Amino acid sequence: MRPGGNRGWLLRLVIAFSFTQGAVSMARPAVSYRALALGADERAIGVIAAAYALLPLFAAVPLGRRTDHGRCAPLLTVGALLVSGGCALGATAGSLGTMAAWSGVMGLGHLCFVIGGQSIVARRSAPHEQDRNFGHFTIGVSLGQFIGPIAAGALIGGHDMAATSARALLVAGGVAALSFTSLWRVEDRTAVKSLTEQGDRVPVHRILRTRGVPAGIFVSLAVLSATDILTAYLPVVGEHRGIAPALIGVLLGLRAAATIACRLVLTPLLRLLGRRLLLTVTCLLAALLCAGIALPVPVWGLAIMLAALGFCLGVGQPLSMTTVVQAAPAGARSTALALRLTGNRLGQVAAPATAGLVAGVTGVAAPFVMLGALLLLAAGTAVRSSDPQVSAEKRERAGRVMSDGA
Repeated sequence: MRPGGNRGWLLRLVIAFSFTQGAVSMARPAVSYRALALGADERAIGVIAAAYALLPLFAAVPLGRRTDHGRCAPLLTVGALLVSGGCALGATAGSLGTMAAWSGVMGLGHLCFVIGGQSIVARRSAPHEQDRNFGHFTIGVSLGQFIGPIAAGALIGGHDMAATSARALLVAGGVAALSFTSLWRVEDRTAVKSLTEQGDRVPVHRILRTRGVPAGIFVSLAVLSATDILTAYLPVVGEHRGIAPALIGVLLGLRAAATIACRLVLTPLLRLLGRRLLLTVTCLLAALLCAGIALPVPVWGLAIMLAALGFCLGVGQPLSMTTVVQAAPAGARSTALALRLTGNRLGQVAAPATAGLVAGVTGVAAPFVMLGALLLLAAGTAVRSSDPQVSAEKRERAGRVMSDGA
């Protein structure tokens, strides 16, 4: 397949992802507020947040296997349908169990969309374009994370929190449906036929043993867990500190805006520091900032911390995608990306559940200290990882030497 080419596909993909991610980012705090209105405590919030990732935890690898040797675009369509339906039907939930179930449907839809989108970017980008194109792709995530919480904060509030949070979920379902307007011709159909003729499937254990893949998976897990718990638990922190839902939405939007700014300047940052140092420094700073949220700082101090945190967290996702894609065997890149997403969903199951237990015992600020420790481990993993581009070049040179020797 010829990578690169017309950039229109990438812009359409970013727009579609903005709608889908915006719907999810609007729905996640709405789910937390609706659960609180239905009588949930901190532990129940953690369980409902974990339910969002439970179905995707088991579905990621099979979906990645299918995508390695087939089309990606159908996953985008299915994903948008499930996100839209999960949001809209979550608005009708009258119990915490039903809300958790629809949250799981929404999470499965988001997984389908992400696997399909990441696989398209990996296929249609030349190796030297991958950092930039994955960075642009994740701008769609950040745009959704910027607009979604602000919209949720504007819609939720007043005395009837159950009704206003349900309204926010219905609006989120409509936003997800808008992604269908940008899903045309994002995939090169002429290239898909050649994929079906490639060799046997690469075993999962071989992918996981490939140098660079475990590091990329763990860094992605830590960064996404931080973003996820921040989205789920900042409303709870706001309730305890007397911060209005609208202001919480603005704070979450500020964090996402800083992430967008980071990804817009990702290429010069990579030229300045290199992939490994940039990942290490940003994970380390994010660890300190996450732990700082546990402190009783004023709202303006919280805003500064969240902006800096958003900038640091903006690095991990696109660079972990490139790390995994460039390190993985050529015929298993979608599966490797799916394994990365499995790690993400494992973190989204374990981290909120653990955060719920920690918050129930020691208070709502304690999960952010836990996140700081997780990001500190990610910084240590990043500093020990190798640059996948360098490793790929070494393998290519070794292959040429063996070919010349033959």
